[in-house]
Amino acid sequence: MRKFIDKIKPSFEKGGKLGFLHSTFEAFESFLYVPDTVTRKGSHVRDCVDLKRIMIIVVVALIPSLLFGIWNTGYQHSAAFGLEWGFWQMVWYGIVKIIPLYLVSYIVGLAIEFISAQIKGHEVNEGYLVSGMLIPLIVPVDVPLWMLAIAVAFAVIIGKEVFGGTGMNIWNPALLCRAFLFFSYPSKMSGDTVWTGGVSRYMAEGTAYADGSGLVDSFSGATPLVHATEGLDALNAAGDTFWNMFAGIIPGAVGETSVIAILIGAVILIWTGVASWKIMLSSVIGALCIGLLGNAFGTTPEMTIPAYYQLVMGGFMFGTVFMATDPVTSAQTETGKWIYGFLVGALTITVRLFNPGYVEGMMLAILLMNTFAPLIDHYVISASISRRAKKVSKTMKIA
Repeated sequence: MRKFIDKIKPSFEKGGKLGFLHSTFEAFESFLYVPDTVTRKGSHVRDCVDLKRIMIIVVVALIPSLLFGIWNTGYQHSAAFGLEWGFWQMVWYGIVKIIPLYLVSYIVGLAIEFISAQIKGHEVNEGYLVSGMLIPLIVPVDVPLWMLAIAVAFAVIIGKEVFGGTGMNIWNPALLCRAFLFFSYPSKMSGDTVWTGGVSRYMAEGTAYADGSGLVDSFSGATPLVHATEGLDALNAAGDTFWNMFAGIIPGAVGETSVIAILIGAVILIWTGVASWKIMLSSVIGALCIGLLGNAFGTTPEMTIPAYYQLVMGGFMFGTVFMATDPVTSAQTETGKWIYGFLVGALTITVRLFNPGYVEGMMLAILLMNTFAPLIDHYVISASISRRAKKVSKTMKIA
C-alpha cells in the first residue's frame, strides 16, 4: 500500500493533474501513515506527539463509554418491555440504534471539513475525529437523523470553520451541536425524559391504543434528574440508587450514564497528559461546594439530596472529563484551569438546584465558561505580571 501511495502521490501534488485534491489525498495518507513532512529550517521542537495522536488518544478514551452505552441501550429497552433478552441481543439492538448516528455525524461533519479544506487549500484537520465521536454519545438515541445532520453542519460551520478551523474555535463543537438541537428542537432535547426504545408487540396488560391494536412502538421515561426534583426517596423508589447511577444501569444519553466507563477514560487522558486533571478535580470541587450549600438550606426536595449524588447524575462526569477539558476551548493558564473548572462545576449544580425549567445544566455551564475562558486567562496573566512588577520594584528599593 505504501508503494502504491508513493506512486500516485505526484499526481496529487500542487501542479499535478489532480492537484486540486491535494488536501483530500493528504488527509487519507496521514490517516493511514505518519506524515513524512519535516521542518526544513529554523528552530523547532522535535516531538512524537502531534494532533493526530492526541485525537486518537481521546477517541480511545471514549471507547469504554461507547461500548457500555451500546449494551445499556439494549438493556434499558429489554427491561422496559420485559423482553428477557440475552447479552448479545442487547448489544445488537444498541448497535442498530447507535451506528446510524455515527454515520450521519461523520459523513456530514467530515464532508464539510473536506470541502472547507479544499476551498482554503489547507490540510484537513484531525479535530473532527473527536467531535464526531462525541456527538452521538450526548444526543438522544431517537433523534431524527435529519435533525442531527443539520445540527452537525451548524456546529462544524458556525462553531469551527468560521473561526479558522481546529484550534481556533471558542466553543466545543460537540456541545454546540447539542445546544443547537436543544434550542431548535426542544421536544427532542428537553432533558426531562429519555427515549427507552421501540418495539411492536402486545403488552402484557393488553393495553389498547388509538388504532385498537394494543401495540406500542416506544415510550419515554423520566431521568434521574427529574426524579431528584422530588427528593431522595423518589429517586431511590424509581430505582435510581447511587450504585445504579455510578454503574450506569439507568436510562440516559448513550455515553453519559456509566461513571465507571467515564473514569476509565479519565485515567487514560490524565496518564497520557492529554487532558488536565486540574480542570476535572476543580469541577468536582465546585459541584460539591454548591451541592453542600444546597444541603445546608434544604428548602426544596432536590436540595436535600446528598451533594455527591450530583456527581453521578446526568452528564456531569462525562462533561467534566471529555468536554470541559477540551484544550482548545478551556483555560490555558494553570491557575486559570482551577478557576475555570470550579466555575463549570458550580454553575452546573446552581442550574440544577435553582432553575426548575432545565434540570441538567452541564451543557450551558461549559459553553458559558468556554466564552469566558480567555477572560480568565487574561486576568490570571495580568495578576501575575502585576505581582512580578511589584516584586521587582520592592527588590530595587531594597538594593
